Amino acid sequence: MSIKQKILFRLSAIYFVFGALVLWILFEVFSLKVFEASHWEEKARTLESSSIVIEANRGNILDQNGRKISLSVPSYRIYMDLHAHGLTSALFNAKVDSLALCLSRFFGDKSASAFKNDLVQARRNGSRYFLVHPRKISYLELQEVKEFPIFRQGKNTGGFIPRQYDERRHPFGSLASRTIGKLYGEKNKGGMVGLERAYDNVLKGTNGLSTWKRIAGSWIPEEDIPPRDGKDIITTLDIGLQDVAEQSLRNQLEMHDAEHGVAILMEVETGAVKAMVNLYRSQPGIYIEDHFNYAIGEAVEPGSTFKLASMIAALEDGVVRLTDSVDTGNGAYAFYDRMMRDSHHGGFGKLTVRESFEKSSNIGISRIIFENYRNNPQRFVDRLYAMGLNEPLGVEIKGEGNPVIKYPGDKSWSGVTLPWMSIGYEVKQTPLQTLAFYNAVANNGKLVRPKFVEAISQHGEVLREFDTEVLNPAICSVATLEKVQDLLEGVVERGTATNIRNETYKIAGKTGTAQIAKGASGYKGEGGVEYVASFVGYFPADRPMYSCIVAVNSPSNNVYYGNVVAGRVFREIADRVYALSYNKLEENYYTKKVEEGLYPWSKGGTVQDLSVIFEEMNFPGINKELGDGWVSTRAKEHTVEWVPKNIPLSVVPLVKGMGAKDAVALLENRGLKVAISGFGKVVNQSIPDGHPVKRGETITIYLE
Repeated sequence: MSIKQKILFRLSAIYFVFGALVLWILFEVFSLKVFEASHWEEKARTLESSSIVIEANRGNILDQNGRKISLSVPSYRIYMDLHAHGLTSALFNAKVDSLALCLSRFFGDKSASAFKNDLVQARRNGSRYFLVHPRKISYLELQEVKEFPIFRQGKNTGGFIPRQYDERRHPFGSLASRTIGKLYGEKNKGGMVGLERAYDNVLKGTNGLSTWKRIAGSWIPEEDIPPRDGKDIITTLDIGLQDVAEQSLRNQLEMHDAEHGVAILMEVETGAVKAMVNLYRSQPGIYIEDHFNYAIGEAVEPGSTFKLASMIAALEDGVVRLTDSVDTGNGAYAFYDRMMRDSHHGGFGKLTVRESFEKSSNIGISRIIFENYRNNPQRFVDRLYAMGLNEPLGVEIKGEGNPVIKYPGDKSWSGVTLPWMSIGYEVKQTPLQTLAFYNAVANNGKLVRPKFVEAISQHGEVLREFDTEVLNPAICSVATLEKVQDLLEGVVERGTATNIRNETYKIAGKTGTAQIAKGASGYKGEGGVEYVASFVGYFPADRPMYSCIVAVNSPSNNVYYGNVVAGRVFREIADRVYALSYNKLEENYYTKKVEEGLYPWSKGGTVQDLSVIFEEMNFPGINKELGDGWVSTRAKEHTVEWVPKNIPLSVVPLVKGMGAKDAVALLENRGLKVAISGFGKVVNQSIPDGHPVKRGETITIYLE
């Protein structure tokens, strides 16, 4: 190749390279102008303006007495704008050593020189939002940090930027923590479970926005949208009653080494849940509340507490009367190829329908249902459906377990479904669903939705109140209702729960002892048969104010009966609640009776004693002209009539129906010696009334 050709080749190569470079530049310019224009325009806007989200304060959760049971406590992290408009190099260099020393002494985990190096390096890198230290500090600590060198100059001159984080706290510790609920982490502050989730939109409020624009090298505030703080919710919970219920349940769970347990206390008339406890054994001897909401979410076979629904169905359909008899035999009875057993060794023999329920005879209840509905099981199940037992309650807290009431024709329906269903197997209910049903019996047949929130408020002003929602105005007829109310009282007075009977107030309820199904393995797993012991009812039985359920899952030590394990917890809760609420109970009851123009029946007694009682209750009927003798009473429509009771001193008076005090006074006044047997009121006396008095003779009065 000649020299001329070499020169031309080299020039061509140079022209080609430069030509390719020009084409590449033209392409990049075109790409920036067309394809990436929106991206760089947005980038330019971010350099010219800045928006800061101002987070709203989350509302508080209060108990019914206004005590905060969940609230937001602010904490802060310290950031620094190392290129703030007023943070000149002269100011920074003059004060950075002092600032680093203060930071080192305050946080205590790095030297002053290390803090200084971090700040200097961040300023060189042009950091506008530098995290000074990862540790959160309290509000009081923030006031101290704000006075550090440079920081005391504020945001625009000193670059001081504290960022607030709201941390949710429960001042009463674990009490009702699962019902109250909790939040997700900092990046998503929405409610995760419980009331925090159910009322998240009410509690969280609306965030604000602060927009700044860069003009002539300075940041100028352009627009501020203030945040709207979240509202407070006033719950139906009473943290004092919650404490009572939790301690009572915890003690029993520890005693029996149970896996988990539930206790719910509800106001009968309104359905307001006053306490809800969910305790789980996290390790031997340690029970925690924040694990799972068994009260709402765990639908299991309820066992004998379901017998109430069976009795209502049978009585409502008129297939039995309480005085009818049923033969339970020796405690074992075969339904087709499956044997049913009673817990009583040797069986109960022949029982009345009333006794079958009070003694909780599986065979008695099952034979009643099976023999009257075997040819038409749909009639029985339709009655259960009419009472709403197949529908969830629809409470606001998420995760309610679905009830299961099989229907004839279902794939799992078999010949033994009906008798086993009648005693609470092959059906499923959550503890709250069972309680709501019993609460309806206490509430004169009205089934109400359990509620957890009374009102929404803000800055002390009530914005909205929540009324009681009626799900079913009458689960059965009044006649049936009166019968089953009497049956539930009988369980405590004469049946399986006599261990919780007391002389102060009456309890009505039902024990339950159910085996726990374990899937394909049936009711017996590797550890043997496990049980759920329960008791559900209401008190005081004669004027119900509270209903309550206690369920203890997998108690150990071979003690698993509902009256022993769960009944004792119920009684302890009821005793303490009754003591705390006694004045309210009496005031509400008698005030309501007076407003309705109804007056109670009264036993006879002396004029003096009756006058004290009638004046205290503001009831008409007082007739002091009768002197201070003995009177009998007659209930009238708008009064209680007093009738003089002239009893000759020479004959033995009739004291049946009197209390021990009055009976003893009357008898001893005639010279008789009195022996007392039992507690309550007089039901019998050893010497009949009308017999001549023999002074010094002993008469025995029998009380029940």
